[in-house]
Amino acid sequence: MISYNSTARKSGQIVAVFGASGHTGQFVITELLRRGLTPIAIARDAMRLSALDFQDRGVETRVATIENPESLDRAFAGTSAVINCAGPFLDTAEPVIEAALRARIHYLDVTAEQASALANFEQYAIPASAAGIIAVPAMGFYGGLGDLLATVSVGGWDEVDEICTAIALSNWEPTQGTRLTGKRNTARRLFIADGKLEPLPAPAPTSSWSFPEPFGCQDVVELPFTETVVIQQHIRVSTLHSYLNLAPLRDLKDKSTPPPKPIDEIGRSNQIFAIEVVARKGSETNRIIAQGQDIYAITAPIVVEAVQRILDGMVEERGVLAPGSIFDAMGFLQTLVPRYLTLKIKS
Repeated sequence: MISYNSTARKSGQIVAVFGASGHTGQFVITELLRRGLTPIAIARDAMRLSALDFQDRGVETRVATIENPESLDRAFAGTSAVINCAGPFLDTAEPVIEAALRARIHYLDVTAEQASALANFEQYAIPASAAGIIAVPAMGFYGGLGDLLATVSVGGWDEVDEICTAIALSNWEPTQGTRLTGKRNTARRLFIADGKLEPLPAPAPTSSWSFPEPFGCQDVVELPFTETVVIQQHIRVSTLHSYLNLAPLRDLKDKSTPPPKPIDEIGRSNQIFAIEVVARKGSETNRIIAQGQDIYAITAPIVVEAVQRILDGMVEERGVLAPGSIFDAMGFLQTLVPRYLTLKIKS
């Protein structure tokens, strides 16, 4: 595990955060500062940027919009990587990654939108490799965390018959960005069948899942997020199913549900989560369970750990890459324990 000095600024490790004024973006700025990296807070709304405490914390702010490529070029000047926290990513990913390619800086985002992540892999694999950069879509709670857990559960198996991921949330107080993304992201969900991405049956299958306490047995619906897209890039799996418990979806559909409220010194909400990933090959099964607090807050240390490893030269490959294919999955997860996660492995 790398030891980080929170007071030391690292030369050449300046990280642009696009969407810094949003809920997740503010967590990312804080995590970058905690590790001693130099963030630049970039947002589309100058008034919102100035209303936050970035400058009081010594963080430079810049304004850029996806409609103005030159503003993105100016905003990313002098940086080594950009973390895109601005959803909907169906709108922002393409212009931001295009700007990253022009600047020859690494690109990471935290999308839960399957269509956005898939487009990154399909459209930018060759350009990113040619530019000598690393692009990692979906490096957050949805996508990256599930992929890393799946990589651990698969272990040394060359191919897998089935992977199931199941997420339980105690509640879901959505951010404005989540609500906007829900309206924008109308693409049919994809799962893996016979080793290929296929449209999820409609209506989506329902079942039940026995989660660890305090959740216990929960009614779940099959609801794939970006873990399906990133896992499919590097794990040979015949079938992949992803489930989410029903309770948080009722919160999400309720227009009166408020945004998340901080309850601790980190700024996390009272939401707790559990993710269980089960890999099966024949009669053998491996499972890993991660539990923690606040899906927005946990995204920050996940994506910042990833950008730190990339900037430290721990990834040799170039192109659009899945987290589990380029990082030591267990070593990566261990950096989140115990501050952000608890892990339990069963076989």
